[in-house]
Amino acid sequence: MHWGPDSQPLTAGPVLLMLRRQMSHHTPATWMGNRIGKMRQCTSFLWRLEARLKGVEFEGRSEFLGRPLISLAKGGGITLGDRVRIYSALRANPLGCFQPCVLRAMAPGARLVLARGVGLSGTVMCAARAIEVGEGTIFGSGAMVFDNDFHVPHGEWEWVDSPELSMETARPIRIGRGAFIGARAIILKGVSVGDRAIIGAGAVVTHDVPARHLAVGNPARIIEP
Repeated sequence: MHWGPDSQPLTAGPVLLMLRRQMSHHTPATWMGNRIGKMRQCTSFLWRLEARLKGVEFEGRSEFLGRPLISLAKGGGITLGDRVRIYSALRANPLGCFQPCVLRAMAPGARLVLARGVGLSGTVMCAARAIEVGEGTIFGSGAMVFDNDFHVPHGEWEWVDSPELSMETARPIRIGRGAFIGARAIILKGVSVGDRAIIGAGAVVTHDVPARHLAVGNPARIIEP
């Protein structure tokens, strides 16, 4: 027996009619895919629990689709505000997520802070000093944010990837409220992005972007509104 919104039992005829209305704008395959996607949300609590056990601080309820890669160095911190969305599953974004989200506080004292309503899709964020993202900012599939160089020249031809050395050359990144970071964009160390700024897809941002401005290209150039 099925029950309608007015708590009245529905017979098979009305149930089929209701299903036809729901599917009127979808093929059976996409309708089924949407239902499977809803079921996938049931595992969200597992990835939240794993993140909490690793030391992530939650300031409300966050949504996880798929399992992200999360790591915190001793003394590092990651904070997720209320309604933050961490989408790592392949089908969690219309463009697809070619990899899971990666959130790393790489060194002692490093901070990664995502304010209320921030959305990530296959996004990589690695903080050796500090990355702060303001309320409502969203990231397109595969965007990357690094506040450090990861590798430091050593000797005549060698490279060292020590987190401690990375922290020495790291510079904080601050991204404002309601910004949009396009797919595959890269934001490098020391950059500040203002409120409501837009970073175009594939842009490589090495300098500050004022509020409500657009940054496009490699290296990114600033376009006034």
